[in-house]
Amino acid sequence: MDKAYKTPKSFRRFGAGIAPLILAAAANSTAADSLSFGAQATLEARYFAEAGAFSGQNYDTQLSFTFQPDIGWDSDDGKHQIRFDGFYRYDSLDDARTHADIREANYRYSNADWDILVGVNRVFWGVTESRHLVNIINQIDAVEDIDEEDFLGQPMLQIGRQTELGRFDLYLMPGFRERQFPSLAGRLRPGLPVDESAATFESSKGTHAPEAALRYSHYIGDLDIGLHVFHGSSREPTLTVNGGGTALEPYYPTITQVGVDLQYTTDAWLWKLEGIVRKGQGKTFGAAVAGAEYTLYQVGGSGMDLGLIAEALYDGRDDTVYPTIYDRDVFVGARLALNDEADTSVLAGLLTDVDDGPQALRIEAERRLGENWAVELVGQAFLEDDPANTAQNFEHDSFFTLRLKHFF
Repeated sequence: MDKAYKTPKSFRRFGAGIAPLILAAAANSTAADSLSFGAQATLEARYFAEAGAFSGQNYDTQLSFTFQPDIGWDSDDGKHQIRFDGFYRYDSLDDARTHADIREANYRYSNADWDILVGVNRVFWGVTESRHLVNIINQIDAVEDIDEEDFLGQPMLQIGRQTELGRFDLYLMPGFRERQFPSLAGRLRPGLPVDESAATFESSKGTHAPEAALRYSHYIGDLDIGLHVFHGSSREPTLTVNGGGTALEPYYPTITQVGVDLQYTTDAWLWKLEGIVRKGQGKTFGAAVAGAEYTLYQVGGSGMDLGLIAEALYDGRDDTVYPTIYDRDVFVGARLALNDEADTSVLAGLLTDVDDGPQALRIEAERRLGENWAVELVGQAFLEDDPANTAQNFEHDSFFTLRLKHFF
C-alpha cells in the first residue's frame, strides 16, 4: 500500500534541463559574478503524548534527520539568476516520511519590466495566518507537518510583467504533483491509510495534464491587492473508501479557482482577507479567511513586540466530497518577538469551531544559538472530541517537536 518516493517524469525532465545551466554557471562564474553554496542540517525529535489510535502507531518518539543544500548564482548585472534548493529527510519510523525533493532548480531572467523563470520553483500567495486559501500552485508536502507550510517544487514557466497598472504573472505548468500521505505506521493520518497507488484523475493525462494560472498584484496606498485564476488539477484530492473498506483512494478532479488576497496596513494594524471560489470539486463553493493583527511595540518599555491575531474562517464546500475542519471557525493567536541578538520569537494560536468548541492549539518557538546553530520547538495539542469533526482523527496525536539546526 505504501509506495516509495518516485520523481514524476515531467519533474525529471525539468531537472535534467536546468542542471546543465547550474553547472555552466558554476564553471563560468567570474569574480564579478556571485556564486554561493550553503546547506542546512537538522536533527528532529518528535514526542507524542499518547500511543496512536490506529494499527502500527504504538510508539511515542519519532526521530528524523534532514539535509537541505542550496546553490545560488547571480550575474554581475543582476539580470540572470540560477537557484537550486534540495531537500532530503530520513525518518526512523515512517517510510513515507523518508523522502527527497527538489524544492527549487530554476533559471531566472529579469529586467526593469520583465521577469522570466523556467524550472522548478515554489510560489507563495496569501496574507492570513491560520490558513493559506489562495496558495494553489505548489503541492503541500503533507508528510512534513500538519500545518501545510511545506511545499513540493513545481515545474513551471513563469512570465512576469511589471506595468504602471500593477504586476501580471502567467504560470504555465506541464503537470502537477500528487500529495503524499503518512504510511500505515505514520502518525497524523486519517483513520484509514491512503493508498496512493490507487490514485485516479479526472484528466485522461493524469499528472501530466497541462495547467495554467494568472495572477495580478498591485498596491494602492496602504492596500496590497492580489487576484488570481487557476485551471488544473486540484492539489486537494477527494478521498473515498475502497471496495474492501481497508483504505482511502485519492481522486484528483480538474478545477477552476478564482481568488483574492488583500492586506491593508494602518498604524499598528494589519487587516487581512483571503477568499476563493472553486468549481469542479463537487458543487461550486466559496471559502474565506478574514481577520486582523495588532502589534504592541516595545511592550512595557522593553524591546519586545507583541502581535495579537484574530481571524474568522468559513468554507462552504460539500464535506461529503472533501471534509474540512475549517467550515466555521475562529482563530486567535499571539506573536512575541524579543528583538534580541538571538532573534528569539514565539507564536501561539488556538483554532476553535463555532459549533463544537476548540479543535487545536499550536505553539512555535525559535532561537539562534550563535552564528551557525538554531533551536526550534513546536507543540500541537488536538482538542476535538466530536466524532463528526474531521479533526477528531488526530485526537491521540498531540505532540512536541524539537529541532536542532546547523547552517553551513
